[in-house]
Amino acid sequence: MSVSVLDLFSIGVGPSSSHTVGPMRAAGIFVQQLKYQGLLSRTTHVRVELFGSLGATGRGHHTPSAVLWGLMGHLPETVDPQAAREREQKVHDTGRLLLQGTREIDFPAEALVLHQDRSLPFHANGMRFFAHGDGDVLLWERTYYSVGGGFVLDEDEACADPDHRPAPETLPYPFHTGRQLLETARRTGLPVSSLMLGNELTRCSEPELRDRLARIWQVMEDGIDRGLAHDGILPGGLNVRRRAASIARKLRAEGDQNTHAMEWATAYAMAVSEENATGGRVVTAPTNGAAGILPAVGRYFLTFAADGLSADERQDVMACFLLTAGAFGLLLKENASLSGAEVGCQGEVGSACAMAAAGLAEVLGGSPEQVENAAEIGLEHHLGLTCDPVGGLVQIPCIERNAMAAVKAITAARLALRGTGEHRIGFDEAMATMKQTGADMPAKYRETSRGGLAINFIPC
Repeated sequence: MSVSVLDLFSIGVGPSSSHTVGPMRAAGIFVQQLKYQGLLSRTTHVRVELFGSLGATGRGHHTPSAVLWGLMGHLPETVDPQAAREREQKVHDTGRLLLQGTREIDFPAEALVLHQDRSLPFHANGMRFFAHGDGDVLLWERTYYSVGGGFVLDEDEACADPDHRPAPETLPYPFHTGRQLLETARRTGLPVSSLMLGNELTRCSEPELRDRLARIWQVMEDGIDRGLAHDGILPGGLNVRRRAASIARKLRAEGDQNTHAMEWATAYAMAVSEENATGGRVVTAPTNGAAGILPAVGRYFLTFAADGLSADERQDVMACFLLTAGAFGLLLKENASLSGAEVGCQGEVGSACAMAAAGLAEVLGGSPEQVENAAEIGLEHHLGLTCDPVGGLVQIPCIERNAMAAVKAITAARLALRGTGEHRIGFDEAMATMKQTGADMPAKYRETSRGGLAINFIPC
């Protein structure tokens, strides 16, 4: 398992990890490569082409803006959206762009092309960048793929023979399947979170790891709090009303909160999802389209099942929650997909549900077998879920899907904890089924907005 949980849970902005965060990173990588090649100072204009799902739903996912922000030197983790929007508007007004914030180049509207009916061979989220110099001479050309969760591959990585890629660093507890994860847990007597902790400590110190996990959880909680504090209409033209804040007010007015625990979980999930839809700061968990599920389940645990814990203990238990969830997210990334454009929403909301169920089962005291069972239940009951965002916006049905998946994750964890951990279908079988189902799913149901609710929606 060569990818870190800190890469899986990356801090960025909405509305989409594959359509916003990934393209912004790809644009930034392209500019860095220009600089490394000594070509930045010779570049006079840049052309960008978006293919597949990026071309079909890019405008609704703010992909053109993300590309411009990345070319200007902004990073998803640190970008100030308001400042970036102001700089973007200057590009639209003048047709000039500050490449990496330093080199002024031509960038007219036609320099960014969205191909709605063309795809690149490796993945549905493909991008091509071209840098030109004087006389329109081509200086540098690169292809990138946004493969889900904000992860980006360039053309060399995409075409590399898996058997001849660089070997991952040596980990104390390597695993590539759910079965291997359980075998390692049984052999060592360690919970899943401790196995992940041991692997992560090969990459950074324990204080740094815990600080970064605490930062990730804080961003998740901040998203809940912001979403519960704001009413209004979401941007994009669908006139979708924010509901999380009003739901929270009604729940508070009804008194005994413990009787409404599941409704609070839905409110938490919707709060983050609404923040994501506005382009606010969220954590890819494992994607932006599913960013509300882990925060909702984590807040549910802290609010309704963590009485008497000190502040330090709460921080430690949320680190375990994220590490455990991350273990199953990494398995899904390696063995199936986190990309709605590749396998449908089962790869986003389904993966997040499995991860949240596993994390909750662990912090509630479950055995590794029960934790794996919780993840399997969460994933199994999202198999076949299509990705059909209305208008290409991460709003309908995405916000409610986060709410429903948060409840499913809690139910999956509770159901697994009532058993012994023994079950007939394992997490590996569920992953394989998800991947196969995604491959069989028609493209119109994989984040193209050409099927399902996206075409049957009738605006009122």
